[in-house]
Amino acid sequence: MEIIPGLPNEIGRECLIRVPYTQFSTLLSVSKKWKQEIQSNKFHLQRKLGGFAQNLIALIESDPIIDDLMQNPLNPCTPVPRLSFYEPGKNEWVKLPPIPGTSSDGLPLFCEFAGVGRKLVVIGGWDTKTWQVMSSVYIYDLVTGTWRRGVDMPGGKRSFFACASDMNCQVYIAGGHDDDKNALTSALAYDVLDDSWNPLPDMASQRDECKGLFHGGKFHVIGGYQTEMQGKFQKSSETFSVDTTKWDFVEEDKMESNISPRTCMFDFKGTLYKCCSPYLMSLDSSKWRQLIKLPSDVCIGTHIVAWQKKMLAIGSDVKGGIQNCYALEFEIDEKMLKWTKLELSKECTRILQSGYSFEV
Repeated sequence: MEIIPGLPNEIGRECLIRVPYTQFSTLLSVSKKWKQEIQSNKFHLQRKLGGFAQNLIALIESDPIIDDLMQNPLNPCTPVPRLSFYEPGKNEWVKLPPIPGTSSDGLPLFCEFAGVGRKLVVIGGWDTKTWQVMSSVYIYDLVTGTWRRGVDMPGGKRSFFACASDMNCQVYIAGGHDDDKNALTSALAYDVLDDSWNPLPDMASQRDECKGLFHGGKFHVIGGYQTEMQGKFQKSSETFSVDTTKWDFVEEDKMESNISPRTCMFDFKGTLYKCCSPYLMSLDSSKWRQLIKLPSDVCIGTHIVAWQKKMLAIGSDVKGGIQNCYALEFEIDEKMLKWTKLELSKECTRILQSGYSFEV
């Protein structure tokens, strides 16, 4: 069967790879041939090679309190997180449908998420109506535009854990705390393709509210605090090697100061960054240095995320204010570094909790 009747398949495929990802779910219902084509790896590789892949950022955002009073009157101070896609440069803002079968029309509060291929994996969090800790796993498929339920996270209730993906098939989690507020050393890996969990060796230290990053075949768990230290963040980090399946490195003074690692991120070369208002800082060898001053209108609630070969900084100048977005080019001389303001949809008026970049 031809992709488009009357045209060679090469021409038909050239037509399909130009369709934006938001229309994939519609194309799937046109014919079996189109469904087969759009779900194939060959289609997405040709889309990328042809320059039609879309570089998106998935953002978890929370409603302002005024909206929450209307939607969640039983717990008026609890924001309802939602997941949206933002395509910088085109100012396209797409809200994802709510997870079916849940008690909220958004995401669990304080959930973690990561991108794996053309899927987004949402793990854990709190029920926004009961505040009960959840062990649920939900996977959103960007091709079909649908959610599905995964196998629950094992090992008891866990909140505020580190989470990162190898972008291929595995999501790694570590640390956090249990229902009794005890900080954890345990770690797990979730295989998205097999829908299965596997235990990992314990970390050397308890780490609650730690940051998870993945780079160079390693899962990095940064900062966090031990049970008895409640809120006093440690400076150290631990690294899990996928090749050796061991925690092979502990760096005692990774953060240099006892602050939350929430804003830490790697660029595509493996340089580590963090925000220490009003500066963006980079880790040079073993020393943090001030790289460039943050724009004044993103210094509150700042989130930084790698996007292509740039860094995006999103935040506001006042708590609960309008969100602004700036881009910083990595591959230029440091003396030439400057922020470029990007247009951000007026729909982005919520508090950003986390962000993740990926390609479709």
